[in-house]
Amino acid sequence: MPGMPETVRYTYRLRPGRTAQAALLAEWGRCRWLWNEAVHQQRARRKPSLCKLSKLLTEARSRNAWLREGSQVAQQQTLRTYMSALDSSFKVKGRGRPKVKKLKKALPSLEYTTRGFRLKDGRLCLPGKVTIPVVWSRELPSEPSSVRVCQDNLGHWYASFVVRRDVTPAPEADLPGIGVDWGVTTTATTTDPAFDLPHLGHRKRCAAERARAQRKMARRRRPTGRAPSKGYLTAKRQAARIEKKAARQNTHDARVWAKKVTNHHTLIAVEDFKPKFLAKTRMACKAADAAIGACKRELIDRGTRAGRTVVLVPPA
Repeated sequence: MPGMPETVRYTYRLRPGRTAQAALLAEWGRCRWLWNEAVHQQRARRKPSLCKLSKLLTEARSRNAWLREGSQVAQQQTLRTYMSALDSSFKVKGRGRPKVKKLKKALPSLEYTTRGFRLKDGRLCLPGKVTIPVVWSRELPSEPSSVRVCQDNLGHWYASFVVRRDVTPAPEADLPGIGVDWGVTTTATTTDPAFDLPHLGHRKRCAAERARAQRKMARRRRPTGRAPSKGYLTAKRQAARIEKKAARQNTHDARVWAKKVTNHHTLIAVEDFKPKFLAKTRMACKAADAAIGACKRELIDRGTRAGRTVVLVPPA
C-alpha cells in the first residue's frame, strides 16, 4: 500500500582483495558441504526438519575443526535457505526438490543476519576479520537486517542488503485500465498501442559475437581431467560478459516499460502466461530473447507496490 514501509533489497558491488576473496570461497565451501549433507538427509528421509538439520550442524561442528573455523551464522542461514526451498517444492507444482551443489557449477552465495556482519567506514565487515570495500552507488534508506554476498558468472562480487523504506506514492493515473497480452513477435501487446513493448532482440544482436567467443572456447578446451588453460578461461569470461550485457539490457527495458504502464493506469489486466512450454518449440530462442517471464514479474511487482489493481487473467 502507498505510504506503508516495504521490504526491499539494495545491491552494491564489492571489491574484495585476494585475502578476502579466499576467505569468502572457503566459507562458501563449508556452506556448500552443509547444503549437500541436507540433500542427502532429505533423500534418506522424506522431509527433514530444521530442528534436525540444526542438530546435525552442531554435531558436525563439534567433530570437524575446519567447519568450526567458519561462521555459524552463515551456516545456519544455509540450512534455513534449504528448508525454504524444500517447502516451496512441496507447495508449488512443478518445482523440483533441492539438488546437490557441484563445485564447478554452483555460484558462491552467503547470507548473514545482523549478528553476522556490520558496516564500518564504508566497508562490509564479516566474521573472521574479513573486511571488504563497498561501492556505494546510493545510500541505504535504513539499517539492513541481513545481507547476501554472492558472486556472478563473471567473477564479480555483490552485497544485497535487506532494508525497509517508505513507499513513494505513485502519480495520479490519467487512464482507467489496460490489458496486457504476451507474445513472441511483440513481447507485450496492450489494448493501447502506445504502451506496447516491441521485441528488441538484444541476444540476437550479439549472437555472432557470442558464437565467436564460444568457438574460441571449443578450440582451447583441454581433455577431461586436465586443468583449463588461461586462454580457455579468458574466452569463457568473454562469452559470459556478452550474455550478461544482453540480460541487463532486457532487465532495463522491462523496468522502464513497467514503470510507464504503472504510472498511467489504475487497473492492469495481465495475461497469466507461463512461457516455460515455449522452450520445447521452435520459438525457444526468440522466446528466451524476449524474456517474457522477467517482464511479467516486473509489471506485477511495480503495479502492486504502486497500489494499482493488478488482475491475472487465464490465457484461455
